[in-house]
Amino acid sequence: MPLPRDAATHDVVIVGGGHNALVAAAYLAGSGHRVVVLERLEHVGGAAVSEEPWPGVAARLSRYSYLVSLLPRAIIDDLGLRIDLRRRRYSSYTPSPADPSRGILIDRRDAAVTTRSFVRTTGDPAEADRFAAFGDRLLPLARRVFPTMTEPLRPRTQVRSLVDDDELWTDVVDRPLGEMLRRSLETDLARGIALTDGLIGTFATADDASLAQNRCFLYHVIGGGTGDWDVPVGGMGRVSAELARAARDAGAEVRTGAEVTAIDPDGEVTVAGPDGRSETLRGRLVLMGAGPAVLTDLLRAGGAAAENAGIAPEGAQVKVNMLLRRLPRLRDSEVSAEAAFSGTFHINETLSQLDAAHAAASAGEFPDPLPAEIYCHSLTDPSILGPQLRSEGAQTLTLFGLQVPHRLVAGRDSDAARAEALAAASASLNAVLGEPIEDCLFTAPDGSPCVEVRTTADLEDSLRMAGGDIFHGGLAWPWADDDADLSSPASRWGVATGHERILLCGSGAQRGGAVSGIGGHNAAMAAREMLG
Repeated sequence: MPLPRDAATHDVVIVGGGHNALVAAAYLAGSGHRVVVLERLEHVGGAAVSEEPWPGVAARLSRYSYLVSLLPRAIIDDLGLRIDLRRRRYSSYTPSPADPSRGILIDRRDAAVTTRSFVRTTGDPAEADRFAAFGDRLLPLARRVFPTMTEPLRPRTQVRSLVDDDELWTDVVDRPLGEMLRRSLETDLARGIALTDGLIGTFATADDASLAQNRCFLYHVIGGGTGDWDVPVGGMGRVSAELARAARDAGAEVRTGAEVTAIDPDGEVTVAGPDGRSETLRGRLVLMGAGPAVLTDLLRAGGAAAENAGIAPEGAQVKVNMLLRRLPRLRDSEVSAEAAFSGTFHINETLSQLDAAHAAASAGEFPDPLPAEIYCHSLTDPSILGPQLRSEGAQTLTLFGLQVPHRLVAGRDSDAARAEALAAASASLNAVLGEPIEDCLFTAPDGSPCVEVRTTADLEDSLRMAGGDIFHGGLAWPWADDDADLSSPASRWGVATGHERILLCGSGAQRGGAVSGIGGHNAAMAAREMLG
């Protein structure tokens, strides 16, 4: 049970100031509870921030997370968030690794364009129809599972009944994803486009028996009830800024430069302020915005016998942020660079290449070629660039490399690891372009090219994200086992830890992952029940 109100300095102490923590703070403070958010850095937002990586260059990039799909409309409306999520016309462009002068362009507004590109690239007149049918088949999952994400957990059999398609359920939930992809699509290229949704930040193969790829895939195709991924206008920092405003307007205290050094299961939180002095806060409840692995360390620092942390989190990605003078030329003369880069630009991501990259990384080698996805947010949202950059035709480019597990960079010299990652990313991208990407890079005032690499080690160091795992550990199915004990508010909402007064409110919650606010919402709902 929570501490008595008169024994606590706050009703809720929230550790970490990421977007989920701010969601929880806004809901709980809005209910009249005394809430404090403690953030180690000098700004809130965690991985959902916009920053200028290059001094003197007015380009505000979504430096870590970059797209929004899983943020429910209900949270936006409940908290009065003033954000604009912009839909992209083109879903994706995928040049053929065998012949980059041809590529699949998926145009949401013109099915004929999509069909022609499939025929030209794969030689199969029916593959476009198969790909469209594959996407349509997933819609019942999106329409029926996504609304449950902000409700108490439902038992597995109940969610299966909601989906009302036993074959679809078996394909996505019970059997490795590769089986459904091979049965639904005929070409290695189309299968790879679909498989990438199962490998974002997840180290797995199409046929991995753990079904980690299936769980990641499910989260990527259900957002908003449609599976669409949108660009936040103003960058991801705009989302966090609105959440911080909502939390403060509701009455929450948000402290930055406040590093939590220890947590006691009874609700005591030790925090070091900017002046180095320690302060002890006592919360009736403690909400943990960082991951379970970080919680374990803080509990140990507080002298508690921490719960078993299980398998150490391990991210599996590398991110390269770039500012270009102009978009690079393609080898494909039938697709404009603006169309190709407006959506998700897939490079070297056939199903075979994705599985081969996993095998290479498992053997301790950097994947060659590196499977990756490219995003050009400035085409959809030019506001992230200053007026001068816009007038000059500059564009941002973000490359997200897959199948790069933390083990490839952990313990290595950081500069050497970044250099290897950049070399692999550049080689993979240049293999499908009509000119080297290096020739298009914008130059900063100090003469350096505007490119930065963020490895899993960088995430661990800068954001305290254990193992650089963007999900704070393996994703869980967004429902409860049929025999699960859901008698407590924390278990019903999927935010329980091994300690009654401590709840998860970040990506480590059962329905965490991505910029969704769901972990924060659900922790707040459980806390409301517990606090009364």
